[in-house]
Amino acid sequence: MTAFWCETALVEVDGGTEAARGVRLETHEGRISAITVGAQPQPGDTPLAGVVFPAAANAHSHAFHRILRGRTHDGRGDFWVWREQMYKSASELTPEKYEKLATAVFAEMVVTGFSSVAEFHYVHHQPDGAPYAEPHAMELALARAAMSAGIRLTLLDTLYLAGGIGTPLSAEQARFGDVSVHGWLDRLSSLRTTIAGSFPPEHVSVGAALHSVRAVPEEDLKTVSQQLPTDIPLHIHLSEQPAENDACLEAYGTTPTGLLERHGLLSGRLSAVHATHLTNEDITLLGNAGATVVMCPSTEADLADGIGPARELSDAGAAIALGTDQHAVIDPWVEMRTLEHGERLGSGQRGRFTPQELLRAATEGAVRSMATPVAGPALQLGGVCDLMVVDPASTRTAGSRPAQLAFSATASDVIGVVVNGELLASRGAHLHLGEPGALLAEALRDFS
Repeated sequence: MTAFWCETALVEVDGGTEAARGVRLETHEGRISAITVGAQPQPGDTPLAGVVFPAAANAHSHAFHRILRGRTHDGRGDFWVWREQMYKSASELTPEKYEKLATAVFAEMVVTGFSSVAEFHYVHHQPDGAPYAEPHAMELALARAAMSAGIRLTLLDTLYLAGGIGTPLSAEQARFGDVSVHGWLDRLSSLRTTIAGSFPPEHVSVGAALHSVRAVPEEDLKTVSQQLPTDIPLHIHLSEQPAENDACLEAYGTTPTGLLERHGLLSGRLSAVHATHLTNEDITLLGNAGATVVMCPSTEADLADGIGPARELSDAGAAIALGTDQHAVIDPWVEMRTLEHGERLGSGQRGRFTPQELLRAATEGAVRSMATPVAGPALQLGGVCDLMVVDPASTRTAGSRPAQLAFSATASDVIGVVVNGELLASRGAHLHLGEPGALLAEALRDFS
């Protein structure tokens, strides 16, 4: 058993959360086995000075997009222009380069307060589309990177068959694709077996993703609906751009959401990423299905995607989760705040999401998106001991009420991170890997 003594911690009280003083946590095998409020530290306890929250869950990541931070802002354009720059970065990846880069990116996530990540992964093969000699070389590189950084990884193996509706894969997309949907299903099955035999399931597990309705033809959606194993999460980029909606309407006579509903793919295990440009009917369908909608506010702002209907989706019954997507920013507090700020800008009203709702979105909102454990938005008996400690007296946070730190804190205020009952980060440094900035600088030298 290990134990932590928290100066202040968010705990559950009568269905809500409360910042309690002197909270002692006992842990067993990485889970919280006892919570005592108003306690004094005991000999051997690890002290956590500050305000302790459950660690955040990153429900949408493309690790290699971190290459593009600070490199795509010297001209006008839109998502489609940015995408060409992204393809260039993807073309330079090798398993060795990707493991090094992803280790640094995952270390950055850990020190900023994330303990779990859903990695939406589609760079499967060599640049010409040929499989590697080890068919799961890229996937295993990501799994090893996650283990090195100590972050819980849900590896979302992605189906990517077309360059657009009715359009074959381009040369830049060749390494993303599989021969067929059946080839992908076979490869996914093999990957699940390989990962399960090589990594602990609470740290690395496999899920599935459909890149988008642009990249998966309707006939293949039918096959996925019929043959995809039901015990893994399923993700999809959904209605990120109006052009996607227009193409889907022209080809199939319905919206991307309607197309998923047509083939029985809307359910509680589905995570729809972005969901920015939805009709009222789309919102109702996603809500009635109890789907999770993964908003990536900093990315959606960076790419000029638009402001999605998060409040309407939540009110309709969808769970809201948060992701950092292309990593223009890796900061759970910024994602929380940007979600609410987008709502305010779009509606002219404040308080569209309460601080507790934002904390929920950053933590257990992702629980159905992850095959690895997620906790939150308050410390829970029996939950995984994944913790984030925030300095309440920094230049940014001084004077803030603990429950309202979502409106003042940033990743710079995260002074401790615990994953699976182990202290992994302290004041911006990873305790096993060192400074993420140095790791990133070294890894990024491999890319143009």
